[in-house]
Amino acid sequence: MLRNLQRAGFTGRITPVNPKGGTILGLAAARSLKEIAEPAELAVIAVRPDLIPALVEEAAASGHKHLLILPGGFREAGGEGRRREAEVKRIADKAGITIAGPNSAGVIHLDPSAPFAATFLRDLPPGGGIAFLTQSGAMAEEVIAVANERNLPVRTIVSVGNGLHLGVDDFLEHLGADPACKTVLLYIESVEDEARFRKIARSVAADKPVVALIGGWTGAGAEAVQNHTGSHAFSEAAAERFCRECGMIRVKSFRRLLLAAKGFGFHPQGMGRRVFLLSNSGGPGVVTSDRVIEEGLTLPPLPQGMADHLAGALPAEAAIANPIDLLADAREERFGVSMEAAREHGAFDALLMIHVVPFMVDADPVIERIARLAPKMGLPVMHSMMGTLPKKREWFARLEAAGVAMFNDAEEMAEAAGIVARYPAIQDALRSTNS
Repeated sequence: MLRNLQRAGFTGRITPVNPKGGTILGLAAARSLKEIAEPAELAVIAVRPDLIPALVEEAAASGHKHLLILPGGFREAGGEGRRREAEVKRIADKAGITIAGPNSAGVIHLDPSAPFAATFLRDLPPGGGIAFLTQSGAMAEEVIAVANERNLPVRTIVSVGNGLHLGVDDFLEHLGADPACKTVLLYIESVEDEARFRKIARSVAADKPVVALIGGWTGAGAEAVQNHTGSHAFSEAAAERFCRECGMIRVKSFRRLLLAAKGFGFHPQGMGRRVFLLSNSGGPGVVTSDRVIEEGLTLPPLPQGMADHLAGALPAEAAIANPIDLLADAREERFGVSMEAAREHGAFDALLMIHVVPFMVDADPVIERIARLAPKMGLPVMHSMMGTLPKKREWFARLEAAGVAMFNDAEEMAEAAGIVARYPAIQDALRSTNS
């Protein structure tokens, strides 16, 4: 935890506290909270749960008013844990102490002006405009891992834990007021005050996308929630209704939550539903077309002028339709002319591309042409690459630097587009209702 604070670049004063004193990672350690002359803005507690009530008493006696308690062993642990949590709350409430946690994996907030990472999670996310609030520390660990692997712009991770004082709604309210936060992702299993949460969520979602994965909506899942946090889960119907009333985009799998992160990471404003699907392979174009429609998107026919232009510019064997098939040997000229035609005719809200890389075609010029054109398109561009990709990391990085969301799987690209396209209607409805 101390190492993560240092890695994040925290600029404030850090005082390790350990009964043995000494030096820890180059920092002089105090032997107790009472030894710290000036109360800390935050005291992070990571000791055995049976020792925590006494530490909260010590914090109260020495003026420390804000605690982040990481260990479990509270209400999720049965009768003894519930008694321990009640005792901690009694002490804190009497002293005016605010507690985040317990049973939390910590908080990461990589604001460049004040980076912070009080967490025992192994790694830090790459930074960006996405926040993830979760009632599961393991989910936080995985989001960080995938964010680094797939270039998801995640900068804030909050493991809420038992939410003794600060629940998901409190953190959601704070992030809603943070202009640097562009999208909020949630993993929740239960909500204590549904009315308050609903009011906050609607206010936030009117300004930025809020995507929710609600766990425990099956019978087996509900039992797992009870064992995990000691809370009562939503039923399927209740989860659907709650998300709709809150203005949240509901996803029903962790995989789709990560796809939402990719899509909204590049297009936090959302996008329209009219898609132009460009492919250089027939089969993937067919399968992806099915997924596009399944996601509630549309594939409008090409405007006649666009079709006539492309018929004159592409080989006779190419399928001049939507989806368009440029054929397997398509090089940068075919990709370029098709993208330019979509831009000039203005009949579409988004461009989705499927790029199979055969051995006989040099993909580098194709990537360069797409990277030059994408910022000029005036509409969201997503790109999927299939097959053996010898320069995958380089190609993905080049296109994402140009604002193109990259995918390994064309169907997942369509899923991400479908999730992102749900937001504009939600935002319009919330703004009209709130006004």
